[in-house]
Amino acid sequence: MAFDVVPVTADRWAELAEFFGPSGAYSNCWCAFWRLSGKEFSAGCAERGAGNRALLERLTREGREPGLLAYEEGQPVGWAGLAPRPEYARVLRSPTLKPGPQPVDADDPDRGDDPDDPGVWAVTCFWIPRPQRGRGVATALLAGAVAHARARGARELEAYPVETGGAKGDPASLYTGTAAMFRRAGFREVRKRKDTRPVMRLAL
Repeated sequence: MAFDVVPVTADRWAELAEFFGPSGAYSNCWCAFWRLSGKEFSAGCAERGAGNRALLERLTREGREPGLLAYEEGQPVGWAGLAPRPEYARVLRSPTLKPGPQPVDADDPDRGDDPDDPGVWAVTCFWIPRPQRGRGVATALLAGAVAHARARGARELEAYPVETGGAKGDPASLYTGTAAMFRRAGFREVRKRKDTRPVMRLAL
């Protein structure tokens, strides 16, 4: 199945908002979860996610391209959020996912992991409506994320998938993608502080 994957620009905001619907994709998130502290995110979820929606709209209208839409025959069927990693405050503070002083490349032990490095991008989430799941939409979005990050000058693309061990898993818990999908795309594990949540990377 062929999908067209494109960045969300200002002229696509209305279409994105309609695609996300009144729940902001999931539980009033509006793809704000990774950008905000827990307190900020909870506040943004109030009034049916008005604050989180306003954040995503502002980023989009400013030309920040906060994510990608996958289309099939002109209709959106899936979303992926990605941006330079320094934009994701929750990643940088997470005990499980945050950058650390340890090397990220065994062949280059002097290479640490600077949290402010704009050359490291992150793909943080996927949202695919139930009727569209199991059709390869997430795989197409991941390929699009790799191409988009590379075209915007990223040196590496990072991800925080779930290690399922081959089990099907609860779709609601797999919004960051599965480790198996990222391995198929050539990503490698660079850090694991929790057995089920590796940090994976692809050099671009």
